[in-house]
Amino acid sequence: MENYMFDFDGTLADSGETAVLATQATFKDFGLSLPSSDQIRGYMGIPIEKSFPLMGARADLPAMFTSFREHYQALEASQVKLYPGIKEVLAKLKEKDKKIYAVSSKHSEALRRNLELLKIASYFDDLVGSDQVKNYKPAPDGINVLLERYGLDPKQTVMIGDAIYDIQMGHAAGVKTAGVYWGAFDWEAVLKQKPTFALTKVQQLEEI
Repeated sequence: MENYMFDFDGTLADSGETAVLATQATFKDFGLSLPSSDQIRGYMGIPIEKSFPLMGARADLPAMFTSFREHYQALEASQVKLYPGIKEVLAKLKEKDKKIYAVSSKHSEALRRNLELLKIASYFDDLVGSDQVKNYKPAPDGINVLLERYGLDPKQTVMIGDAIYDIQMGHAAGVKTAGVYWGAFDWEAVLKQKPTFALTKVQQLEEI
């Protein structure tokens, strides 16, 4: 592969608990029943614009989205951590002149801020957040933006993620896909999507 497209949450970084705490704090702010940790983690991979209504949000949604992002930003510096070995793998891929991109359900600003906080932003050639696409994951828009922007060969491109939505968007875009075990909430569900590669160790990223 020449082009590596990474999801962020659950793939590059362990941010699950941050998302749970920020979501529950937001629902509490608006007097709503709190979704469970499992419910929140099950929807990680799609943007809050889609997941919040699915979890019963019926209040002022734009205000809830703002509240969530404020709670998340307050927590991220202390809570969000890289998975062990990720930085080393990114460095090795760059040594091999591979192109590295991030495709996330986060807004671009938050995605860039997190990459910088974790000191891996320099490895990425570009990023696409949910604010840059018309249709969210599992639609292929995020991948297609990069394919078109840089004239990338889909056959030499792999979408890497921990959720079914990442694999589905990769299939829809016609690129290779890699499911990752280390951050997956439901690994069996990921495998049922038939990713091109099923990775159980971070170091296997170098082999695809």
